[in-house]
Amino acid sequence: MITVDTPPSGGIRGGRWATAACWLTVAPVAAWALLRLAGLERGPLVLTTAFTPYVAAVAPAVAVLALALRRRAPAVVAALAALALVGAVAPRAVADDPPSAGGPVLRLLTANLRLGSADAAALVALVRAHRVDVLTVQELTPQLAADLDRLGLATLLPHRSLSPEVGATGSGLYARQPLRDTGHRRNRGFFFTQAYGTVAVPGAPPLRVESAHPAAPYDLDVVPDWWTDQRAQPPATPGAGISVLAGDFNATLDHAALRELIATGYTDAADAAGAGLAGTWGPYDGDPIPPVTIDHVLVDRRIAVRAAGTWPVPGSDHRALLAELRLPAA
Repeated sequence: MITVDTPPSGGIRGGRWATAACWLTVAPVAAWALLRLAGLERGPLVLTTAFTPYVAAVAPAVAVLALALRRRAPAVVAALAALALVGAVAPRAVADDPPSAGGPVLRLLTANLRLGSADAAALVALVRAHRVDVLTVQELTPQLAADLDRLGLATLLPHRSLSPEVGATGSGLYARQPLRDTGHRRNRGFFFTQAYGTVAVPGAPPLRVESAHPAAPYDLDVVPDWWTDQRAQPPATPGAGISVLAGDFNATLDHAALRELIATGYTDAADAAGAGLAGTWGPYDGDPIPPVTIDHVLVDRRIAVRAAGTWPVPGSDHRALLAELRLPAA
């Protein structure tokens, strides 16, 4: 009599459980990759999209785990998701070839001053140490504006377009060279203001600079305001003058809204310099929130980015972002 051995039911059950657990691990990564590639962030996904670089860092490990467990289908899906996420994020750590620009060098610094609580002396010291030519600030209050001038900013950057206000809505643009066509506009979302002006840089075409500050999507109720303000940001003008948008965008390069703005003819300075993964905000008030990159310097694609980096500003929950640019020749 011939008998056929059958595997114990526990082995079959264990295999099925392992496969199910594998899919449960792979599915969120795959869904995140689809969300990122298709630009599907809506509602609460606007907030979570900011953490895409952290998911991209974990995704290859998920693929390796599925492969180690010999689950072919989950491993293939995980590998494709990992390739998509790493492909979207990793280039930010690699410097791009800059365009040819034969004009003067301009150093631009942007900083969110957190309701006017940033250390004025530290900010002025940063401007002085790095020989900053243009400074854009967000959440500028009347008291902080006065303190900055008293501590030397009025001498370092005497030309300005300011809209200081109590709270988070103020904005400012400071420059070493004369400004014209100055003013500010008010966003519809949180009513943040955005100061602007055109800088007369010797040897370069007129440079329009605006201090950007769209609404923050900190709650589901204000996500529509975030979308409104993102879409209201001034596009690049590749067929006309050169411009820079610098500030707290409350968006990362993984948000479709910001990518669409960049596609009009901008370059993200930190991304171009290979410093695009440096976090600029967080943690906030001690909450366990990993840093995310929501402060940006967007420059016309005819401007060459020489370097970019972040610097702490005591009293603020944002790091200042410094970009060294070479402008086209006049």
